Amino acid sequence: MDPDETPAPAAPPSAVSRGDVIGGGFRWSAGWALRTIVILLALYLLQRALAPLWVAILPIILALVLSTVLWPPTRWLRQRGFPPALAAACSILGAFAIIGGIIAAIVPSVVDQSEDLANKAIAGVNEVRDWAQGPPLNVRPDQIDDGVAAITDKLRESGSSIAGGVFSGVSTAGSLIVTLVLSLILSFFFIKDGPRFLPWLRGVVGEGPGAHLTELLSRMWNTLGGFIRTQAIVSAVDAVLIGGGLVILRVPLALPLAVLTFLGGFIPIVGATVAGALAVLVALVTKSWVTALIVLGIVIAVQQLEGHVLQPALQSRSMNLHPALVLLGIAVGSHGNGIIGAFLAVPTVALLSVLIRYLGEQVDLRTGAKKAADITAVTPHGLVAAQSGEAAAPQE
Repeated sequence: MDPDETPAPAAPPSAVSRGDVIGGGFRWSAGWALRTIVILLALYLLQRALAPLWVAILPIILALVLSTVLWPPTRWLRQRGFPPALAAACSILGAFAIIGGIIAAIVPSVVDQSEDLANKAIAGVNEVRDWAQGPPLNVRPDQIDDGVAAITDKLRESGSSIAGGVFSGVSTAGSLIVTLVLSLILSFFFIKDGPRFLPWLRGVVGEGPGAHLTELLSRMWNTLGGFIRTQAIVSAVDAVLIGGGLVILRVPLALPLAVLTFLGGFIPIVGATVAGALAVLVALVTKSWVTALIVLGIVIAVQQLEGHVLQPALQSRSMNLHPALVLLGIAVGSHGNGIIGAFLAVPTVALLSVLIRYLGEQVDLRTGAKKAADITAVTPHGLVAAQSGEAAAPQE
């Protein structure tokens, strides 16, 4: 051993054994697993408890969505001296007038062109039959007749089921009408008395929790209103561009298809795809495959414009949801709830993201990772809540 070389100092004996460290990790994991199970169980029980009340909850949710659209004109009227009830009534009647005008403009074109569309659809079916009888398929006419007869017999055997489905559809339509009427009535009260809600809530829960609820609910309201207005603008641009292309190409039912495109835009990705596919199908049946390809190109170009220009330009970063989250939300929402569930899925995911971000801010304030000055509050009560969170952080 070199005399000039000094031995390395020995490591001090550890006061904690490996078993203690591993055991602590398992305890930490088990604790969080147990908390997660309890939370999921509580959410499941809450869902089971609220399921029978869905018939009352759905109108409230739809009324809140409608209120985000009707509140800006109501607020504008109230600022000009209208009483709250009169301003709310004028907003609702104005919305009825707009929707009624759109329906009045659509119905004549549908009635005028439906017969021609049906005739061309029959001609298209006949063309497909003639093509199937030729090469390379060479399907014999008797095989086609046997297939048609089998389908007819199956429909005849299923007559009772079809009748039951029709009556079920009538019942569903009646329930939908009742839900919409109730939603309109609730919307009237929401936009008439909405400004009183948060002060009342603070009086019930106290100023401390009320400050958090005021800030959180205000952010959710702004997010929901921004989402609805942005989707309306994006959907309107899509409808104008696609509808204009259909008019130029002289595709029948251009106006109804444009309106359907506008409505479909409120179900991101899925709605636009379905509306575009229907426009291509109508062009194929009534015109030619060349026209259908042109319409397909227009639909794809408009969707690219929406995805890469309109959405990034109009949607704020706080509302920028990943497409995977949108698709998963639509899949979950539409399961068992149909179109209404798909429509409400994306706003629900957006509101959950607002809740998660707010909770994250409060955690950062209490750990000292953020200061109250770093938080952008939308209400004075939000600033008070942020300052209280900062005061709870450990002092250096």
